[in-house]
Amino acid sequence: MLSYRHAFHAGNHADVLKHLVLVQMARHLAQKDKAFWYIDTHAGAGSYALDSPAATKLGEHRDGIGRLWLRKDLPPAVADYVDLVRRANPDGRLKIYPGSPTFALWTLRAHDRLRLCELHSREVLRLRENFRDCDRQVLVDEVDGFAALKGLLPPPPRRGLVLIDPPYEERRDYERVVLALKDSLQRFPGGSYLLWYPLLSKLEAHELPPRLKRLPAARWLHVSLRVRTPAADGFGMHGSGLFVINPPWTLQATLQESLPWLRQVLAVDAGAAFTLEGEAP
Repeated sequence: MLSYRHAFHAGNHADVLKHLVLVQMARHLAQKDKAFWYIDTHAGAGSYALDSPAATKLGEHRDGIGRLWLRKDLPPAVADYVDLVRRANPDGRLKIYPGSPTFALWTLRAHDRLRLCELHSREVLRLRENFRDCDRQVLVDEVDGFAALKGLLPPPPRRGLVLIDPPYEERRDYERVVLALKDSLQRFPGGSYLLWYPLLSKLEAHELPPRLKRLPAARWLHVSLRVRTPAADGFGMHGSGLFVINPPWTLQATLQESLPWLRQVLAVDAGAAFTLEGEAP
């Protein structure tokens, strides 16, 4: 099933959390001279017009990046993320929201590489157009990202950041993310992994974090941000979570500073909350 289009949700509260952490992880890897690969299993289009019919239909960015755009009190990590969104909007008006591959490209060096996987043919066309000037640094594959991981790990430089963020429209995605991480850790145990998931009322979403914590990972960090009270009818996403394997040693402290601020600024109602937990040897 290929009905999901991220254009309807670009720049929402889930993107804020995901991309803030993605930028911090990429910047940490870039501190060492040795090259690394960024691998994206569900890359999407790479960039989104917030005035498009898809984006304006739900207007989710207004309660996401829109709430941060004019703030002057951004915590440092949030400011770093917002500055990259500003790079996509040089006239100061919020019209474009970068996708995960664009955030990655803008934090990598010339000798780093991006491998972008996307199965939706229309999104692949947009993705290739958005990265047409990147020569050999960026390779776009029209492929199932879960299947592609097996052939991409370990990457040649033996350093890498892997983003796994399927749409979870199909129940089997909850199983596939666990299996993908388990297999990836066998192939590339030293890699950095960032898994995104939605906070939903359905059973599969509740059961996912405990399953992730049982993976054979020596170090992990689990963060979630809820922006509203779960609906009484169980419908809709009330927040999102991230499971980070082999996180930067600075990430937990960065999130301890950023999450209380994000909870306050992105809250829709009094049910807003966050969690931050981790394990290290």
